Amino acid sequence: MSTVLTAAERASNPSAPSGAVSLVGVERTFAGARGPVPVLRGIDLTFEPGEIVAVVGPSGCGKSTLLRLLAGLDSPTAGTVTVDGLLLRDTDERTAVAFQEPRLLPWRTLAENVELGMPRGTARAAAKARVAELLDLVGLSAAAARRPREVSGGMAQRASLARALARGPEVLLLDEPFGALDALTRLRMQDLLLDIHSAEPTTVVLVTHDVEEALYLADRVLQLRAIDADTAEPSIARVINVPGTRPRDRADHGFTDLRAELLDGLGVVTHRSTPQETR
Repeated sequence: MSTVLTAAERASNPSAPSGAVSLVGVERTFAGARGPVPVLRGIDLTFEPGEIVAVVGPSGCGKSTLLRLLAGLDSPTAGTVTVDGLLLRDTDERTAVAFQEPRLLPWRTLAENVELGMPRGTARAAAKARVAELLDLVGLSAAAARRPREVSGGMAQRASLARALARGPEVLLLDEPFGALDALTRLRMQDLLLDIHSAEPTTVVLVTHDVEEALYLADRVLQLRAIDADTAEPSIARVINVPGTRPRDRADHGFTDLRAELLDGLGVVTHRSTPQETR
């Protein structure tokens, strides 16, 4: 079980890992017309610094709720969520979120949108230099002066990622960040995410409905189940360690069984018998 540190204790222990996330006994219940509605239950989990964890599960299982708890945008009904041993605060600056929609301000340029992510109080010259660095990292230097309506969806999403990275987060939270993109752009964005992680290795928690994306990007895949008030089942159905190191081969047949296992847990049949097979 993780120890919750005070700020003073954290400052006196600079050797502690950066970006270690711990959830202990986490539950989240909402009020409903017929009584409490449990969404998350029995979450005990640790994310290691620099780890990429993908979260999959059926609709309504609490994936986005979990991400909101990790972002400090919501508080658990029970349990604790800490980063590096410190409790998360409201809109905690140690975390940053990128959503499925880029959510860029249309009247600002891409560079100005990225600059919005900089920590408060950053000197203007330092902010400009950091924005230029991030735009180069996501391949948008030539488009810095364009507005969101003047670029493709993939470029807008790259700007959204750069904005999330601008504050130098210890934990990067991604809620279906590539879900609205076409198939080819999505593959390119997955590779870009790995390039970004290699250059700035924050802890990444990625919510996705794409099992292949989860296996390609993540060190571990966390599968959640939908729960109800009539059972005591925990929200975590399974945690799968993905073998091998990145970058992975998308065509690696070694992932076939893992893919089938995850899809089976999501209620998707991966093999249907042909008429010949049933005779």
